[in-house]
Amino acid sequence: MRRRAPEYRRPSRRRLSYWICLFLGISIAAGLVLFFFQHHHEDGFEPHVRKKIVADKEIHHETLNLSQELFSVTSFARQLADQMTLAKAYVIIAKEHNNLQLAWEFSLQIRNGQRLLSQAAERGKAISLEEANPIISQLAQLIYNAQDYHYDISTIITTLKSHIHALEERAHLATMQSAEFGQLAAESIPKSLHCFNIKLTEEWFRNSSIRKSSEDGKNLPRHVDNNLYHFCLFSDNVLATSVVVNSTVSNAEHPQQFVFHVVTDEVNYRAMTTWFLRNDFRGCTVEVRSTKELVWLNTSLSPFTEQLIRAGYQTGETTLQDPNSSSLLNHLRFYIPQILPQLEKVVFLDDDVVVQKDLTPLFSVELHENVIGAVETCLEAYHRFYKYLNFSNSIISSKFDPQACGWAFGMNIFDLIAWRKANVTSKYHYWQEQNADHMLWKKGTLAPGLLAFYGLIEPLDRRWHVLGLGYDWEIDDRLIHSAAVVHFNGNMKPWLKLAISKYKHLWEQYIDFSHPSVRDCIMQ
Repeated sequence: MRRRAPEYRRPSRRRLSYWICLFLGISIAAGLVLFFFQHHHEDGFEPHVRKKIVADKEIHHETLNLSQELFSVTSFARQLADQMTLAKAYVIIAKEHNNLQLAWEFSLQIRNGQRLLSQAAERGKAISLEEANPIISQLAQLIYNAQDYHYDISTIITTLKSHIHALEERAHLATMQSAEFGQLAAESIPKSLHCFNIKLTEEWFRNSSIRKSSEDGKNLPRHVDNNLYHFCLFSDNVLATSVVVNSTVSNAEHPQQFVFHVVTDEVNYRAMTTWFLRNDFRGCTVEVRSTKELVWLNTSLSPFTEQLIRAGYQTGETTLQDPNSSSLLNHLRFYIPQILPQLEKVVFLDDDVVVQKDLTPLFSVELHENVIGAVETCLEAYHRFYKYLNFSNSIISSKFDPQACGWAFGMNIFDLIAWRKANVTSKYHYWQEQNADHMLWKKGTLAPGLLAFYGLIEPLDRRWHVLGLGYDWEIDDRLIHSAAVVHFNGNMKPWLKLAISKYKHLWEQYIDFSHPSVRDCIMQ
């Protein structure tokens, strides 16, 4: 049969089966090769390092955040750090069993891991699989070998528990030492303040007119005029006392009606007197007295007073030999009616406060026949009586409520007539004598104040007195701004280098840095 011409022939069928078979064959072969290598890899001892998810590989960071890497469960840095932590435990166990070779091998790989982490942090790039795998594999091999020495999980747990207990003891000791060092720093006089006092004392001896003015200023009628507004401070810190006085009068409408009664120790009396005679604080009156002038403060008052005097009063020092007691100046707050016998009402200020509002209205606050007006501090549970006093002692538990609200010294209004009527100073003596063995409270003047003034306190609006600027970094700025008085209670006093910087300007704004003594000493 004749074949048709090419142009009349039917197109041939496209046969795709050959190409499909070829593609499937290649795919199967590739799959077998991959399976072989994967199976061979898993059969080896080296652990399979978890790979990052694809999405993580696609994310490129301009800079490496090593902290985030260490917290990420998919990062090689986290895997390496976990392995190193376990290896450090084996180092300790190996050394305890005198297996120094194994300890050395672990230490070598730990150093390699630390070096890799440091390099990653410096270059700002995450650790890769190729970098982490050798170290993790070596550590895994060493941990496997350690099992031959019976360093099992039980041994590790027991060893780690003992070391954790030892570390907790060291941490507790370090905390106690830190608190003691902080207290020591708070109570010590910085070099700048010491220089300041020395210069003022030199001026006292060099300038006879200052000494004469000091004598002429004693026993002024204004000192006992109950129509004026009276404040008292007990301090050996001249600059801090100056800030208290200056901040008080700077925010007062009629500072000429203010009288400040400052009591200091004999060592600082000349410097304190010189400063307040050489500077005018908007026309207010400042009376400076020495503890030596308090002739009534003698051993006949109470055994505790005798202890105070024996410890330092007669030697010109203010610190008690007993480390659990405060200075004599701190205890003088319980003798205000004796120090100011002719006054009826007085505001007490600590030397670590700054006044921001006019305190004149404080004298008009109704105390309802109570002795003291104070801001309560029991908004937080740890400021209640049970935190300050030993309620396991029947003397305390039988007379006081453990949930009673604590309050703050530092800015208080005292009705001295009610004080004398309630005989608060005698109560203070009684509780000090009961605490002769330091079993009722440990230290400070707040605890005996809580006892002596119990039931005699009138709560003040919180805005009168805001505390915590010497230890709390998180005080609300609005609360500080609204406060009449801010208190730098705590170890970070504003005149120390360890002061909280964001509060320090509140204190420094009331210092005259143009004064020669301040410029030469404080601004060094």
